[in-house]
Amino acid sequence: MGMKNYEKIDLADYGFIPTMMPEDLSGIPARITAVHKERYELVCEYGYTFGRLKASIYYHDGLEDFPTTGDFVLINYNPSGDSQIIKTLERKSFFSRLDPIPGLGEQAVAANFDYVFVMQSLNFDFNLKRMERYLTLAWQSGAVPVVILTKADLAEDYTEYIRAAQKAAVGVGVHAISAVTGFGMDMLKDYLKPRKTIVFLGSSGVGKSSLVNALAEQEIMATGDIREDDSRGRHTTTHRQLIRLPNGVMIIDTPGMRELGMWDVSTGLGEAFSDVESYFGQCRFSDCRHQTEPGCAVRAAIKSGELPRERWESYLKLKREARYSDKKAEYLRLKQQRNKDIARWSKQMKKNGGFKG
Repeated sequence: MGMKNYEKIDLADYGFIPTMMPEDLSGIPARITAVHKERYELVCEYGYTFGRLKASIYYHDGLEDFPTTGDFVLINYNPSGDSQIIKTLERKSFFSRLDPIPGLGEQAVAANFDYVFVMQSLNFDFNLKRMERYLTLAWQSGAVPVVILTKADLAEDYTEYIRAAQKAAVGVGVHAISAVTGFGMDMLKDYLKPRKTIVFLGSSGVGKSSLVNALAEQEIMATGDIREDDSRGRHTTTHRQLIRLPNGVMIIDTPGMRELGMWDVSTGLGEAFSDVESYFGQCRFSDCRHQTEPGCAVRAAIKSGELPRERWESYLKLKREARYSDKKAEYLRLKQQRNKDIARWSKQMKKNGGFKG
């Protein structure tokens, strides 16, 4: 990527909306297109550039969320070197994980996307439980999930997979495609609009790079070989990056998202399993635990076959995992807030001349 081209760029083409700009702050808006440890690739009105975080804001004060790929930020632009990132703007959607540094809490790994392509391939990778997990994360992110079944050319009958996916993905679009033959690609045109951002969520070997190349109509990403013994692929993406296609659509590709845990997914779980939770209000008792209580609508639906037992068990499993993560998330969130409060207090004391004896 050429870093100093000085060609004027309209950041709106990268999804920026003027209302994102805080009224009381100066700086030039930019979008982060890739993260390399402490250095960031950015696009702003002056073109592509690199940036680093302003230490006094992000490290010393600790008042700002560390930016990630897809974030909109404010920068002090430097035409002859790295620009200075001074603020992370509010996100409309994001994926997060537990920060690998103990005690730091939540860390965003992709931000400001409109759609989540939940991808599974039809060459032995198809797994409904994994799909349910990804859909829960997708709904929680704040974006719209779409199920993409790749490598349809390798399946003898892809329609059975579509039916199974539709049962697991309630209220979600499900599409079978082949990036090799072009089958089903026209079904994606409603999502592929200029200035929209799509994040791919799927395991290695699912065909993310192949789909990017097919959408771009040119090879802009390397594709990995598939191991024949287990149909798993080698990771071909080494860092999270935002790619703008010739048609104006932006893709955030990721080096696998196994790192995403069930971090604070109460909303996402309710959306992904809305069919399951719809029975809760039909139980005789409002505090029904759906175990041995009389008049339990959930158990009645399972007994009649209306609610598949596997679907209920998947819900319970993810609920247990989410409950554990929620407790951990709340603890770390309070710890983060306490650290920020201390930083604000310390900064104010310095501004006022320190402690008075």
